[in-house]
Amino acid sequence: MDSRPIGMFDSGFGGLTVARALIDLAPHEEFVYVGDTGRYPYGPRDLGEVRAFALQIARWLIDDVDVKLVVVACNTASAAALDTLRALLPVPVVGVIDPGVRAVAKATRNRRVGVVGTVGTIRSGAYQRAMGALPVPIELVAASCPGFVEFVERGETRSDQVTVLAERLLAPVRDAGVDTLLLGCTHYPFLARTIADVMGRDVVLVSSADETAFEVRAILGDTEPGRLGVARGADKPGSLQVYSSGDVEWFRTVGSRLFGEELGEVQRLVWPDPPPVSDATGSPDRDGRPGAASG
Repeated sequence: MDSRPIGMFDSGFGGLTVARALIDLAPHEEFVYVGDTGRYPYGPRDLGEVRAFALQIARWLIDDVDVKLVVVACNTASAAALDTLRALLPVPVVGVIDPGVRAVAKATRNRRVGVVGTVGTIRSGAYQRAMGALPVPIELVAASCPGFVEFVERGETRSDQVTVLAERLLAPVRDAGVDTLLLGCTHYPFLARTIADVMGRDVVLVSSADETAFEVRAILGDTEPGRLGVARGADKPGSLQVYSSGDVEWFRTVGSRLFGEELGEVQRLVWPDPPPVSDATGSPDRDGRPGAASG
C-alpha cells in the first residue's frame, strides 16, 4: 500500500471531469489537482510553451507534494508534453489521449470515428498519430471546436446559442458518417447532451475523462512486474486538494458549478517568472523549478 497522493493537472477546470471519475473509481485515494488558470487557456498557445508549463507543474507535484503518479488531465498538455514527461519523470504518467483512442476503437462498428477538441489539440495531430498506431486501420475525422469551453464555464450547456454553434462545428464530423465520437477535451462531457442531440442517437459518445480514470485504477491495482500496484489502503478516507495559479475565488465559483460543492477550499499556487524552458532534447531548465506557495 502507498499512501502518497495522485497528482493531476489541467490548464483550468476541464480536468475536474477526470478528478470526479477518479474519485468515484478510487474513493480511498488522496488527490492533488492543479488548475493552471493563471496561464489559461492552453488551447491557443504554442505547444512548446504548453510543454514547459506541464514540466513545471509535474515537477512541483513530484518535488513538493511527493505524488506517486501524475495524470495529465488536459488534452492539449497531453498532446504537447506526454512523451517528454514520461521520459523525464520518476513516476508513471497517464494522459487522456491514448485511453480515449483505445475506447473508441473498441466501440466503433464501421471503423469510422470522429474526435473533437480544442484548436491546439487537433492541430497537434496527437489523436491522428494515436489512431494511426492502432493495429486495425480506422478512419478518423477530427474537428476543432472553439467556443465550447467558454460556454461550459459560463454554465450554458443547453442554450440555443451553444446548440447553434455545435451544429456548425460538428457538421463535418456528422456528415462523414462516423458511428463513434471521442470527446477530446475534458470540458466536453458537460456538453454531452447537446452534442448527442446534434450527432444523432446512433453515434456513441466516448469521454476521455472516464477512460483515463479506468486506466489509472488499473495501474494502481496491477501487481504485474513493472507495474505500479500501489493502491492506497481502503481503511483510510480519500481526499481532494485543489490548487489554482489564478484567481482562487473564480476557480472556486466555476469549479463548484462543474464539480459540485464538495470541491472545497481552493489554494493559491504561485509560479516563478519566467516559466521553465526546454532545450532541443526536451530537457527542462532546472533554474525554472517552481517556487510555489499556497495560501
